[in-house]
Amino acid sequence: MALVHLGILTMNDPTPSTLDPGRAGRLLRWATYASVATAMILIAGKLAAALMTGSVSVLASLVDSMMDAAASIINLLAVHYALQPPDRDHRFGHGKAEPLAGLVQAAFITGSAVFLILHAVDRLVHPQPLNTALVGVGVLIFSMAATGALLLFQHYVIRLTQSTAIRADALHYATDLLTNGATIVALGLVMLGWPIVDPAFAIGIALYILYSAGQIGYESIQLLMDRELPPEVHARIKELARSHPLVHGVHDVRTRRSGPTYFIQLHLMLDDRMPLVEAHRVADEVEAAILTVFPNADVLIHEDPASEAPPEPLPG
Repeated sequence: MALVHLGILTMNDPTPSTLDPGRAGRLLRWATYASVATAMILIAGKLAAALMTGSVSVLASLVDSMMDAAASIINLLAVHYALQPPDRDHRFGHGKAEPLAGLVQAAFITGSAVFLILHAVDRLVHPQPLNTALVGVGVLIFSMAATGALLLFQHYVIRLTQSTAIRADALHYATDLLTNGATIVALGLVMLGWPIVDPAFAIGIALYILYSAGQIGYESIQLLMDRELPPEVHARIKELARSHPLVHGVHDVRTRRSGPTYFIQLHLMLDDRMPLVEAHRVADEVEAAILTVFPNADVLIHEDPASEAPPEPLPG
């Protein structure tokens, strides 16, 4: 249930989105709507199961879904705001809304994990029998099916848009599959005569949620601190700029990401005798080449005389 960046879903995925911005915006909005709707359905089912069974593991899964709902609503608002075009007061756009939402999610999730740990420890000290554990298993199986359907749609949106916010939300629900599976195992062991497993599993889930909250906070801070894009992106930008026949070199490439937008700055080395109009044309052509690969980029290019090339960096 968090920004746990695993495998192909890392925030540093260098594959850029080439989707039309209008269609990308519609997909992002539909993904957030589907996420909120799924979370609400799961909350209703798990609340009924928790009340009927008295299971701390089911309660842990319920609180996890409640945090998912809060996170999904925050993501919905963040995506809506991040998609707003730049205005007079926000010339670089509103993309920082996404990592700000991530910090809020981290706070929510940390609080839920602490609550679960305290409740589970109390249940260890004061054990209570469970009622109709089979009902809880049925509700959780339904929850896993609904979560799986949502993840299929979210991964489709991620593949087309490379959205950090939707990637984060998908990881919320990917973790839900893990916690729901663990809860089903716990309830099965309870039915076999191992009641202590229920609060023990709840504590394990809570610790994993705490770990996830740490990942959310770390990645959100990295985005707010304007962390550079991956080396693969840097290399591709330099390759595109150097491919122009009139460019003698490229240096001082700087990048950052804000929401769906890549901000790219670089210096081009051009012939000393090149007229300003020609230098401007070359810069425009290099910018167009970069935008072909990174269509959601904001590119700023400075032209330098080739005779003033910066010294080569020291090896290593």
